[in-house]
Amino acid sequence: MSGSFDLVVQGGRTLIDGDFAETSLRIAGRIIANVGGDGRGSHTLDASGLLALPGIVDLHGDAFERQMMPRPRVDFPVDVALIDTDRQVISNGITTVFHATTWSWEPGLRSADNARKLLAAIETLRPRLLADTRFHLRHETYNLDAEAEIIGWLTESRIDLFAFNDHMGLTKAKPQKRNSMVERTGLSTEAFDQLVAGILARADEVPASIERLAKAAREASVRMLSHDDNSPTMRTAFRALGVGIAEFPVNEETARDAIDSGDDIVFGAPNVVRGGSHTGWTRTSDMIEKGLCSILASDYYYPAPILAAFRLVADRVLALPQAWNLISSAPAQAAGLTDRGVLAEGRRADMILVDDEVPMRPRIVAVIAAGRLVHLTEAHRLMSGQPSRLKPIAAE
Repeated sequence: MSGSFDLVVQGGRTLIDGDFAETSLRIAGRIIANVGGDGRGSHTLDASGLLALPGIVDLHGDAFERQMMPRPRVDFPVDVALIDTDRQVISNGITTVFHATTWSWEPGLRSADNARKLLAAIETLRPRLLADTRFHLRHETYNLDAEAEIIGWLTESRIDLFAFNDHMGLTKAKPQKRNSMVERTGLSTEAFDQLVAGILARADEVPASIERLAKAAREASVRMLSHDDNSPTMRTAFRALGVGIAEFPVNEETARDAIDSGDDIVFGAPNVVRGGSHTGWTRTSDMIEKGLCSILASDYYYPAPILAAFRLVADRVLALPQAWNLISSAPAQAAGLTDRGVLAEGRRADMILVDDEVPMRPRIVAVIAAGRLVHLTEAHRLMSGQPSRLKPIAAE
């Protein structure tokens, strides 16, 4: 069977133009060719009783690290980790995924060697992966020795999103976080402290490095993010460099400054699902109610985006079209991906079919990515008299 085919999805409650309507969608190749047409195609899926929703766009997820290193100092091959991660993201309705890869001054999991391996593996495996898999580089700003190589990657269009991180402060401010960093590096406490002291000795060089990297990203038309902004002053400084996305601003004042200035704000979907932050910070659902969150990301747990959207509905924070916007059209727009995030004629055919019968426990029945049926769990309820030969297909 070829990599794509003429497919009609009919009878589902379909999210179109911000509302639900029972209609049909015809997919031809990689795009949605027609909405509400005659419902005839070479293959048909009967989505009666299901929701038809745009595929999820995940701007920030690093759960793939658990496939690379499921236990401290226990490594698995990068290609194995990425292929397993691809299965996870697709089965959770994520059709576009940005792997948030941290390149730090630390050795170990977030080292230069692993960043290089990840980028090379994503580029090599991309044609075989079912989700549209992209590289989100999280640059630790004290990692000065990486600057020249990163500028090269930006110039060569190898980076899809570029974030500025600074976790140096955690080495002293949060002992528990520091301990996990030490464990991740594989260093002794004494060796870790010596490394940190050497890195801090070059602190005066960091601001100029940030400016040079931001300039390279702007010239390469790569969207930028800043992580854990702690004040309006900090957010304003990054905004002046062309950094238009604030990830996890640490207080409401900073988040409000970002929104008032037209920036996007990313918070973690796991926070919504769990009803609060695992670090003791504010509830993301409260920020959403106040209009201070425009995007939800999987962060460290791939099932979280879809679960978060339905929890927001159950908690009466948002209606489902608005909740779904946080994980589909809004992140697509923030990343500059104008071909996806909504179900409309001419757009990329990324769609998930969802059984929402049980409150807060949506079940994904099928996933279509770039026009391909890539995940199917209950074929019997979709066939409606169609030949059983219709089955999920692999990427070519």
